[in-house]
Amino acid sequence: MALIESRGYRALTMAALARELRVSPSALYNHVRAKQDLLRWIQDHVNEGIDASGFATEPWDVALERWARSYRDAYARHAPLVPVIAVAPVAGAAHTIAMYERVAAGLQAGGWPAEAVIDVIVAVESFVLASALDATSPPDIFDVGDLAAQAPVFAAAVAARRAADPARAAFDVGLTALLDGLRTRLARLQPAPSGETSSRARGVN
Repeated sequence: MALIESRGYRALTMAALARELRVSPSALYNHVRAKQDLLRWIQDHVNEGIDASGFATEPWDVALERWARSYRDAYARHAPLVPVIAVAPVAGAAHTIAMYERVAAGLQAGGWPAEAVIDVIVAVESFVLASALDATSPPDIFDVGDLAAQAPVFAAAVAARRAADPARAAFDVGLTALLDGLRTRLARLQPAPSGETSSRARGVN
């Protein structure tokens, strides 16, 4: 992880790792078959620290919010890993699979049908990982410089932004909207009470 974060993903080779560890490259192959195994272990190590405990005791949306915040914070600390981890298969990553099991079980217990569970997880992850990258963006990312005259509304909106931590403020807005949307979607997926169904069938409002 230190090698990736300091020098980038392309610097992660078996030879480079061997130099960091002061061992011969051949020694590494006594413990790992290929670079893909390293990536799976890195993913598993980071994911082990993500808080998915709420799914056992809390309403699904409360637990999902806690999970999303913990997930975002974990990868904001390891942002260079996001492009690597986002596409790494989970096979063999025990902690990662255990995390997903807790999330999936909590969502199903909260009323989500099995066929929708993975879509919910991926939707949240897509937002969380992008937000983790945004947490590392420079403070002047939206500074239009000498082009302000071409975008006066945007430039004024940038100037009006007052959040001490803009990336977290944006994350809070997005997460609230995402949760509101998921609650609405779940309500639509759940069957209506029998009385309501019969009234609709009769055309009664």
